[in-house]
Amino acid sequence: MTTLTTDSGTLTRDALAVLQPGFTGTTAPAWLLAQLREGLSSVGLFGRNIESAEQLAALTAELREARPDILVAIDEEGGDVTRLEARTGSSFPGNLALGAVDDPELTWEVAHELGRRLAACGVNLNWAPSADVNSNPDNPVIGVRSFGGDPQLVARHTVAYVEGLQAAGVAACVKHFPGHGDTAVDSHHSMPRIDADLSTLHDRELVPFRAAVAAGSKCVMSAHILLPALDEALPGTLSPAALNGLLRAPQSSGGVGHDGLIVTDGMEMQAISATYGLERGSVLALAAGADAICVGGGLADEDTVLRLRDALVRAVRDGELPRERLADAAARVRALARWTGEAGARVNGGSAPVPSSSRPAPTGAPAAGHAAEDAADDASDVGLRAARRALRVTVSDDYDPLASPPFVAAFSPLANIAVGDSTPWGVAPELERLLPGTRTATYGKDAASDADPSGLVANVLDAAADRRIVAVVRDVHRHSWMADALDALIAARPESVVVEMGLPQSPPAGALHIATHGAARVCGRAAAEVIVGKGAGG
Repeated sequence: MTTLTTDSGTLTRDALAVLQPGFTGTTAPAWLLAQLREGLSSVGLFGRNIESAEQLAALTAELREARPDILVAIDEEGGDVTRLEARTGSSFPGNLALGAVDDPELTWEVAHELGRRLAACGVNLNWAPSADVNSNPDNPVIGVRSFGGDPQLVARHTVAYVEGLQAAGVAACVKHFPGHGDTAVDSHHSMPRIDADLSTLHDRELVPFRAAVAAGSKCVMSAHILLPALDEALPGTLSPAALNGLLRAPQSSGGVGHDGLIVTDGMEMQAISATYGLERGSVLALAAGADAICVGGGLADEDTVLRLRDALVRAVRDGELPRERLADAAARVRALARWTGEAGARVNGGSAPVPSSSRPAPTGAPAAGHAAEDAADDASDVGLRAARRALRVTVSDDYDPLASPPFVAAFSPLANIAVGDSTPWGVAPELERLLPGTRTATYGKDAASDADPSGLVANVLDAAADRRIVAVVRDVHRHSWMADALDALIAARPESVVVEMGLPQSPPAGALHIATHGAARVCGRAAAEVIVGKGAGG
């Protein structure tokens, strides 16, 4: 056993400093406040912690009474992944919608307004944006969370997002390094593997990360994915070759050049916890070069914090984790906390930078309309403006906009854990607002027969009766039951409307087809406007 000359109190404080735990409740539990006073430097917030902006501001103020220099982190991507608006759906479209518009200035505006709202609630670290290149359309966990499949497009929007967020005084955290876009497995459940060679990795996955780091992103989140070309044995989060090597190495020598904080993806995810165990995985992550251990999406109690604290202290005392490595990691956490304090002071003083005029001009092909409305919208409505511009509308010559309440048939796949199943999505609430009396029903895979979709469709037709049908789908290309049911429905009722709120890989179908590029609440509103003839393409 290694004998330490360093004060054991300092060692314990450093072990606490590198943890980013979650907790339950909308007020701070006593154990959390006590650990913050003992040295815990970060907390992570989730939908379970948030009821309103006012409540969240009171919660973060309570946390800062215990530790003024705390990092308050959140997983707020906007779009499908929202914690601020988990109960209602997001006021901002997600990355795919912004990539579809391809106006980096708009992406900056969205990120800045999102950052402004986070800062106003006392949040100063956002585990966003996703810098993953969506090179595999069948990816079960990234999809609409990516700006797109082109590395250069993803890079320019990642940079715009980072700059906009950090101009509001909130640290950005680009994820999931070294790139989660080519996976066919969700790391919440098991270990994904990417068999791309190093050349492909450099030309595709790493392009947005290099751009984000060069633009000053304060944080990078590691991914629990195995890339044998980089490390045959260890996933990115636990790999010295990935973190101390590739991510930290200067860009001049082929690395990414990141000198800021490295935070892990949730360590309770099965890719790590089921293979290495929570304590062992956390020690390996710190030893590999990670600075902060994210845990709390599913584990949110004092026992978890104390177990991890003690595991790190024990690893140092046993010589498994160098004392200097733990001290360096803790110092990086505290340095980022100082930056957020300084950035917040600058923003409050009115000196936040404005978006660069040198960014590329818009190259997207947004649907027409809303010019007068957009001119009247202020910054708080930037999310709706972005959602409207992201629509891609295919309409038949004989389509008549809905004038009476329709029947909305939502074909709903099982949500991945990052998105969660508690956040509402779809167009029914917005159609109900425009056409009172709108009815809706949700149909899942369990309602469909693998061999014959007619039963599900018969149920839809029976429920709809003489109403027009609006079919809402999500990633229809990934779900054969959904594709079969949609084909049968359109054959029976060709005048139906189809709204694709996921990745629009399948050909347009129906008398009116709308691709929203995401399922945020504002995406549903923008689509509903078109359906009733009040929006673009109507």
